[in-house]
Amino acid sequence: MKKIECIIRPAKLEEVKEALGKFGIQGMTVTHVIGCGLQQGKTEVYRGSEFTVNLLPKVKVEIIIPDNRVEETVRIITGTAKTGQIGDGKIFIYPVENAIRIRTGESGEEAI
Repeated sequence: MKKIECIIRPAKLEEVKEALGKFGIQGMTVTHVIGCGLQQGKTEVYRGSEFTVNLLPKVKVEIIIPDNRVEETVRIITGTAKTGQIGDGKIFIYPVENAIRIRTGESGEEAI
């Protein structure tokens, strides 16, 4: 099993969620986060003073999937979340040793 963790633009969350749902992926954890990367924030003016906002709002989506679905899942996320501009996000893939469904005690891929 693998954990796919992607950081995307908040405006793209619904599109990504719908695209993954069509692929049969329903379970995910979504967290609203702030961060910076190549985008380096943005400059704004507030009450006549200019200031830089270095940390921008993003959404982190975490999904646990079987190994054989990783490539297609990554393709769906990149295809849906991509705008072609700096700040589209990143995808990280981690190995998952085990998963256990608390309610039933199922483990491994049966638990996801």
